[in-house]
Amino acid sequence: MKEAARAGADRSGDPYLPEHGNGGYRTRHYDLDLDYRIATNRLTGRATVTAVATHGLTRLSLDLAGLRVEQVLVDGAAARYSHVRHKLHVRPPVPVPAGAEFRVEVRYGGRPRPLAGRWGDIGWDELADGVLVASQPVGAPSWFPCNDHPADKASYRIAVTAATPYTVVATGRLAERRRGASTTAWVYELPEPTPSYLVSIQIGRYERTNLYSGVPVQRAAVPTRLRRPFAHDFGRQGEMMQVLQRFFGAYPFTEYTVVVTDDDLDDPIEAQGMSIFGANHVDGRRTHERLVAHELAHQWFGNSLTVADWRHIWLNEGFATYAEWLWSGASGGPPVEGLARMWHARLRTRAADLRIGDPGVSRMFDERLYKRGGLTLHALRREVGDDVFFRTLRAWVAEHRHGTVTTAQFIALAERHAARPLHDFFQAWLYAAPLPDLPGPLSAG
Repeated sequence: MKEAARAGADRSGDPYLPEHGNGGYRTRHYDLDLDYRIATNRLTGRATVTAVATHGLTRLSLDLAGLRVEQVLVDGAAARYSHVRHKLHVRPPVPVPAGAEFRVEVRYGGRPRPLAGRWGDIGWDELADGVLVASQPVGAPSWFPCNDHPADKASYRIAVTAATPYTVVATGRLAERRRGASTTAWVYELPEPTPSYLVSIQIGRYERTNLYSGVPVQRAAVPTRLRRPFAHDFGRQGEMMQVLQRFFGAYPFTEYTVVVTDDDLDDPIEAQGMSIFGANHVDGRRTHERLVAHELAHQWFGNSLTVADWRHIWLNEGFATYAEWLWSGASGGPPVEGLARMWHARLRTRAADLRIGDPGVSRMFDERLYKRGGLTLHALRREVGDDVFFRTLRAWVAEHRHGTVTTAQFIALAERHAARPLHDFFQAWLYAAPLPDLPGPLSAG
């Protein structure tokens, strides 16, 4: 019985990543105070996690990997704890009643490193001269104790002290910057509900600049040597924001920040209100502009609307892929119809063994999921017409703003706006492996 109780407290119930995330409570707020020494890769941290118990707790757990725990307090009183692999098990000195708010303070430190896994190294990673944090899907425990599950969204305050020559960019709005003799403390506040995998810190020798001074404010942090090609490659950022808002509704945050590292990256990274690109994504020719659109679209799909669990990841990646195509068509590039036909033909030549509505953990980031997700949306657009399709997308964004979403919810919304059942359509596109034919376009929407 005790082992069952522990398992219930330690496991999130996520069918793909059951070892990440924790039961028994929901987080409300993280307060992170970090001191980082770049030359030695030393992190000293204090994390205060405010949460509400979903049932009575005699024990609870947090995700934290690779760092040494020095002290744990629960509501100000010392608590017993054990740290095994990436789980910090805590026994409060007094049981926490169901429905009660409580605070866990963890003091910790060490040399952070990314977590090795099936997707490579993920989490806090040293650059040639700075730090990159890429936490999707399981890297957040590499640098702070958390409930590492996409559906557990909370607000954040993040304070980072680092050597003064370096710029620290974190998710949220810069609330304060205090310069000392040799270090600077940067304080960011993130009031919007955010899952741990979308919380990020970037540290480097960056120049901070305004990318676009309209609404929302768009900022950038870029190495000096890349400022000129960056200005061209991201020169249509304001226009891109306006186009995507026309399709999806208002941008869900007050700011948007682009970071370009001085190192190359395999792929860009999205975080809450932030996108991170490698130096290789900036060439002065807008070669990678589709990726700029893709990462911006994640602010709606993935960040404001976050999947309830990882089975529904096509709701992030399929929508961001379709946003690439929409931007292409709106900005004078290849039209949506041509891109959809091209990718439909390409997927026809690949193995038909992927069901994007439940792809399995090993295929969460399969390119076919991205492209078939985009094709599913284009097929829906053809099935119901432009008017119904875009009303559905805007309603999807508005009704679930800063919440969590599932595929079943999207299907129900699409059926509501189409005013007819769409079960067979979604069954074929999401839950059957063979790639369906694209429906014929409607003459009117």
